[in-house]
Amino acid sequence: MRALLSVANREGIAAFARELVELGVEIYATDGTREHLATEGVEVGAVSELTDVPPMLDGQVKTFHPAVYAGILARRDRPEQLEELAEHSIGPIDLVVVNVTPFAPEVGAHLIGLDAAIEMIDVGGTALLSAAARNAAGVTAVADPTHYEEVVAELRENGHISVETRARLAAEAFGVVAAYHAEIAAYLNQISGNLFPARLAMVLEKVSDLRYGENPHQRAAAYRETTHRSGTIADATQLGGEAPSFNNLLDLDAAYRVARDFTSPTVAIVKHTDPVGIGSSTDVSEAYRKALETDPVAAFGSIVAVNRPVDATLAEELLANSYEAVVAPDFTADALAVLAERPALELVAVPPDPTEGMRDYGIASLDFKRVAGGLLVETLDELALDKGHLQVVTKRRPTLEELTDLLFAWRAVRHVRSNAIVLARDGGAVGIGAAQANRATSVEIALRKAGDRARLAVMASDAYFPFPDGIAHAATAGVTAIIQPGGSIRDEMAIEVADRHHLAMVFTGRRHFRH
Repeated sequence: MRALLSVANREGIAAFARELVELGVEIYATDGTREHLATEGVEVGAVSELTDVPPMLDGQVKTFHPAVYAGILARRDRPEQLEELAEHSIGPIDLVVVNVTPFAPEVGAHLIGLDAAIEMIDVGGTALLSAAARNAAGVTAVADPTHYEEVVAELRENGHISVETRARLAAEAFGVVAAYHAEIAAYLNQISGNLFPARLAMVLEKVSDLRYGENPHQRAAAYRETTHRSGTIADATQLGGEAPSFNNLLDLDAAYRVARDFTSPTVAIVKHTDPVGIGSSTDVSEAYRKALETDPVAAFGSIVAVNRPVDATLAEELLANSYEAVVAPDFTADALAVLAERPALELVAVPPDPTEGMRDYGIASLDFKRVAGGLLVETLDELALDKGHLQVVTKRRPTLEELTDLLFAWRAVRHVRSNAIVLARDGGAVGIGAAQANRATSVEIALRKAGDRARLAVMASDAYFPFPDGIAHAATAGVTAIIQPGGSIRDEMAIEVADRHHLAMVFTGRRHFRH
């Protein structure tokens, strides 16, 4: 048996090569790998011994030679191909071990220009892996160091690699090559401004298997993007409790999106991906109290997100209620000690956003909705609200206090499923109406949740009011100001009703549907 080694990740390669030598495998390696092995006391042959040609073009051309590719691609079950190898004094290569030079982490970590990026692209490694995987009937392609032990074990036990293992490793090798090329395509599309290319390739790496999906009979796993650089749930560290379920991961993500959308200390309480409580204040514990007051009943068994580190004071308050999980940028040691009293509580810490100079690319700026047979792809819904562009359409202008709450409610409402209504007062949501087919029904739900707190509150609607009935209901309950996109053919009727009730109403010119 002959093996060819060319690895960017040197982890475990020396021990693996040593095992192969003991098993009688004849090894050849590219220069960098060979030099590393030599420093570890493992002597192997150089690829140039096979090709009789030195590396060219600063090492870009090392393995592109019939002595290498014919040895890999020759079908072992076709005598005429083996005879052709013998005629040219070429020996078969049965084991190809390659891991390519990483691309996505490098171009994401720094603002790298096109010329530099091109120099980083590994052409030879991906070609070797593709060739070996193509001939999986007789050749073993190893693309990851985690398989070294498995390969050695099979060779020791059977003297060869099984058909099933070769097929599985070939599938992984093709996946590695496809992902690598997709990452390069994503980078080139980004720098050329091609947001929606003819073929959109996305790369996801597996994080873990999940216990089950939305329901116990559904299988599930969690994946993360390889190209993104922002601090997200996909990169979070678990500090306590059991691993989050499929549904909890959805809610953790939804909750943290809400909390981190605010600059002041903010707490969001989420259930079934909809916020049931949002509060902001100068003090994070006070923000939590405001969030809890939104709907204390719905908060039971929900997810709590905080956009500041959780301290012991907040931790004590969290223990007073039953939650599934808490997500935050960090937890103090004292907070962890307090929360340890509830070992089942999932504690998740999300890493900070990238430092200046790093970038998101690939699918990081896109959002997806699954439809049968494909995906709907769109850019992310950004707030992008300039206070100077708000249009006051009523006779009465909002007071400074009302405007502050209107902006809070407007930021909150885009995280609520349509038709979405948020009532807010003093930096806290007091009523939320979500996911109703009729906007007036959403208003009624929000008002019912708010009760007496609706008086002197403000109201945000994610889209225009097709009829003014929701505005009238809100005014009757004591709401004093409204923020909405505008754009209905009945806007004049809505303004007339608002003026009749002495409401202040502003238009944003932008809606925030969340289906």
